[in-house]
Amino acid sequence: MSKNWLVFVIFVSLAVFSLGGFLFLRSFATNALEPISDASNRISTQAAQLFHPTPTILPDPVTIINQVRPLARLETIQYSVEKIITAETGQEVFGALFGDRLLFVAHGIVIAGVDLSKLAEKDISVRNGILEIQLPEAEVFIATLDNEKSYVYDRNTGLFRKADQDLETLARQAAEKEIFEAAVNDGILEQAALNAEVFLDRLLNDLGFVEVIFL
Repeated sequence: MSKNWLVFVIFVSLAVFSLGGFLFLRSFATNALEPISDASNRISTQAAQLFHPTPTILPDPVTIINQVRPLARLETIQYSVEKIITAETGQEVFGALFGDRLLFVAHGIVIAGVDLSKLAEKDISVRNGILEIQLPEAEVFIATLDNEKSYVYDRNTGLFRKADQDLETLARQAAEKEIFEAAVNDGILEQAALNAEVFLDRLLNDLGFVEVIFL
């Protein structure tokens, strides 16, 4: 074997050995650093949970049903209402220091119709083949906030005052009242009564009553 060939073989052997050693060291380093990386990720996750905990909801397993009663409500109309409510306290001369103020965007629904359980026998009569009905007055069944869409848009608390925990509650209560009054003032009851008559007229026609009069 010539000297040059021997040198070449030794060079290739060293190169292969060096490559194998490098790969081994890289694999060793990766495996050695994996526990450190995992520990770092776990610490980051625990820190995130500590400073931004996920709320835990724990309903009481005991449920108390206070009342059960049958309903015969004919819901005939629904309003979707948006209202801006401003709730504030301590907004006098030193409001910037001791005041508390929030802007609440309220989204609510109002449902109205006729309670057919209030329909008595005396309210229905047939004369000359004509059905006469005196429907109960229309009423609002539900006037409530849509909690998924309602939110506090802005809040300013004075420098020397803690946020009033009841202020948002008062804003929500006022919003429900305003939503109810807005729907009533817009004529929801009149439209509910009209819709009830249209619905019942079609239903009674299908049952064979050709002419129906609502008194």
